[in-house]
Amino acid sequence: MFLYILGLVAVWYVYRWYKESKRVPNKGDKYVYITGCDSGFGNSLAKHLDKLGFCVIAGCYTENGETALKKVSSERLTTISLDVSKSESVKKVAAFIKTLVGEKGLWAVVNNAGVATPSGPIEWLTIDDYKSMLAVNLNGVIDVTLSVLPLIKKARGRVVNVASVFGRISPFGGPYCVSKYGVESFNDSLRLNMAPFGVKVLCIEPGFFKTSVTDTVILKKHFRSLWDRLPQDLKDDYGYTFLETGLEQLDERFKQFRDSDLRKVVHCMEHAIASVHPRYRYSPGWDAKFLWLPMSYMPTWLSDGFFLRYSPKPKASVI
Repeated sequence: MFLYILGLVAVWYVYRWYKESKRVPNKGDKYVYITGCDSGFGNSLAKHLDKLGFCVIAGCYTENGETALKKVSSERLTTISLDVSKSESVKKVAAFIKTLVGEKGLWAVVNNAGVATPSGPIEWLTIDDYKSMLAVNLNGVIDVTLSVLPLIKKARGRVVNVASVFGRISPFGGPYCVSKYGVESFNDSLRLNMAPFGVKVLCIEPGFFKTSVTDTVILKKHFRSLWDRLPQDLKDDYGYTFLETGLEQLDERFKQFRDSDLRKVVHCMEHAIASVHPRYRYSPGWDAKFLWLPMSYMPTWLSDGFFLRYSPKPKASVI
């Protein structure tokens, strides 16, 4: 009986591999719009798709990002200045894309742009801290998608949203997980709404990877700045040891989990864009597959107990 089940599983994996190995034809006629191409996943994906023959439209936040990407790319790749947190910028880019793609439409948009600071205990933050991150990580995703959705529908193309495994579970406070949960919800509802039009909506949920978003120097700097602006009564509640332990654990945890091989994520993105039969969700990273996602399905009391045990304790803690 066990061998019978094992055989069925093997057959299923072979079938899935064969089905997912098929790629869309005529890549040279397909335009792909990517946000956040200055560095990290977006930069790597833009260069990878350019080599595969796609016509890439790379949205960059900085002029230096545009210049550096142009130097290593073919004439098929077009860079453009983009700030996803500003609707004027988003609309301007969408108008440019409409002129560029013409009647072909836009094959895919990859909502990759994102930030991770400020992050910290919830009561260390203000509503403005939430607004600044949501403007990029959530509102930016929605704004960019809506701005080019008619072009995607024309091509019967793809919307690829980069969420996070922390859109499935929240092991730390602040707006990052809130924004990624929002991306997950937007992705799910858009997938259902667009299915009748032949548009595929896919989600990438990476674990920890070595990008500017997980730069511990930046994260620690912001964490300390949050502490510095706290009123004295909150500092007394948490204690200076909480700050020191939090900073130490930040380094320790990132060394344990952070993966430097961005190709794992880029491969998933490319598959979502180029496969005839893409998956609805991709979860690149060993930590995503074997820790965070399984943890998200566990009973709340169990996952809470795990996180509380391995988190720094405030000075005024009663547990």
